[in-house]
Amino acid sequence: MILKDKVIIITGGSGLIGKELVADVKSKGGIPINADIGIKTDLSSGELQMDITNDQSIQNGIDLVIGSFGRVDGLVNNAYPRTKDWGAKFEDINPDSWRSNVNMQLNSYFVCCQKVLKIMLFNKSGAIVNIASIYGVVGNDFSLYEEYGGTSPAAYSAIKGGLISFTRYLASYYGKHGIRVNCVSPGGIFDNQHPSFVSRYKAKVPLGRLGNPEDIAPAVSFLLSDQAKYITGQNLIVDGGFTCI
Repeated sequence: MILKDKVIIITGGSGLIGKELVADVKSKGGIPINADIGIKTDLSSGELQMDITNDQSIQNGIDLVIGSFGRVDGLVNNAYPRTKDWGAKFEDINPDSWRSNVNMQLNSYFVCCQKVLKIMLFNKSGAIVNIASIYGVVGNDFSLYEEYGGTSPAAYSAIKGGLISFTRYLASYYGKHGIRVNCVSPGGIFDNQHPSFVSRYKAKVPLGRLGNPEDIAPAVSFLLSDQAKYITGQNLIVDGGFTCI
């Protein structure tokens, strides 16, 4: 029960990884608040309708949580909004699309952090975990996509790399106030990808498989907990060893 009674806002908690984040926080005694655009607000059930691309929606959601619980002990920036042409090859990316994706993801994380940190600063405690990626740390292996003509979005690497650096900034800035900020960077998560991608990816990973959401969630819960009370500014890579070779 390492998160006993801690109020944790998890953006995008209805998604592939988000569902497991919510379940893991709950299993460890926490009070997860799923802040997602596609649900109706019912804080008694831990549901909060929030559009992280809208500053006022973020503020309204946080105000509701404070009104109900009086505090926010943790924030997990996990939501993954993106444009319909997400995944276009680099030479085909519309600059407006690039700007939109940076705005929807990286800039929205900034706003979520800024507003929650005001609450944490008042309470002199709190923990934030940003969900980044191995592709914010290392270059892309495009051989994984060759057989079926796929690619990895260019904006994804830029956003996740920026998020990791931003996390270090926040950790440095707020450490003196007892607030911790870290990243978790998942490797590839199985989501019914093309069979050739799965096969090639598994061949590169020392543990011989793609990750699953339940591989990621415990790392996030750990960083939110007091067991990680002397850990801040770090990027915990959970990738089965993909980046170690």
